[in-house]
Amino acid sequence: MKFRVERDALAEAVAWTAKSLPSRPSVPVLAGVMLRVTDGNLRVSGFDYEVSSQVTVEVQGDADGAALVSGRLLAEITKALPAKPVDIAAVGAHLELVCGSARFTLPTMPVEDYPALPEMPQSAGTVDAAAFATAVAQVAIAAGRDETLPMMTGVRVELSGDTLSMLATDRYRLALREIQWRPDDPEVSINALVPARTLNDTAKALGPLGGEVTLALAQGAAGEGMVGLAGGTRRTTSRLLDGANYPPVRSLFPATHNAAARVSVSTLIEVVKRVALVAERTTPVLLSFSTDGLVVEAGGSEEARASEAMEATFTGEALTIGFNPQYLIDGLANLGAQTAVLSFVDAFKPAVISPAGEDGEVIPGYRYLIMPIRVSR
Repeated sequence: MKFRVERDALAEAVAWTAKSLPSRPSVPVLAGVMLRVTDGNLRVSGFDYEVSSQVTVEVQGDADGAALVSGRLLAEITKALPAKPVDIAAVGAHLELVCGSARFTLPTMPVEDYPALPEMPQSAGTVDAAAFATAVAQVAIAAGRDETLPMMTGVRVELSGDTLSMLATDRYRLALREIQWRPDDPEVSINALVPARTLNDTAKALGPLGGEVTLALAQGAAGEGMVGLAGGTRRTTSRLLDGANYPPVRSLFPATHNAAARVSVSTLIEVVKRVALVAERTTPVLLSFSTDGLVVEAGGSEEARASEAMEATFTGEALTIGFNPQYLIDGLANLGAQTAVLSFVDAFKPAVISPAGEDGEVIPGYRYLIMPIRVSR
């Protein structure tokens, strides 16, 4: 194998592939990235039996072939190279990399020991890449991080006709986003539970490329289903999580509300961040709404307290409600709007945060539900 490639194209391809590699692989070869050159195209791929990543880069190929090298090491090296073309050649049991006057010799691993990447599942349809990336980011923030509850670490993807819905919850908050997409089958009705981290990382990488993302799904027995995402020259596959017993979380959204507030998103984020400085990790911030506006308060250890008032348009009976400050900030920061509408049933029921337009009306498509923390005053 011997080829020349632009430094930026190589660095981006290797960085994206190496990002999904396991930090503690079950076998050494899974820590590697496969470099395979055929007909003037370099395919950089990684696989850990759960997630596969692959990207194709145009190169000046002198000799076709393949080499398997440490992914993280190659990613660090390519990122640090000068902005010059890179010459790479497999020589015996080593990979030689030359860029300007910089030269690296890396040990390779046996290509024949590397597992074959899974095929892409059958396409289910396409969606605008930028809209998809934004929607995934809005939902993935609410997914759980606790690996002992794998179901909560996923994003539930619901395909129904031309509507693509995504939900995620960690039991303390819930995010729902609905966008339009172009299904291959107009009558499609499929649900799948996709690992949130993989979905978010992939959507984030494909979004800036523009164009469309192809969404592919293969249903199977528990733990055997697969999702595929492809855009431009990149593609990712991932095993699906077992979502057979995923709770009916949509029913958590209240059908009606008794009070509502309209606030500036940026102002409320700044106020919560300031006031929360005195709050301990498990201490909520208190939001007191009335016709006079909003007062945000928090108390910490040794009688440290903070409060700040801000403008808010409020309708309903005055109420004080407590939230985890970081969960509140996460929801506000991902609204994608300058104004937020907070809807309440009472101080002990979940509140719903929605984006609002310039006219103050709720923009449909995204809702972020947050559980209150009971406080005694």
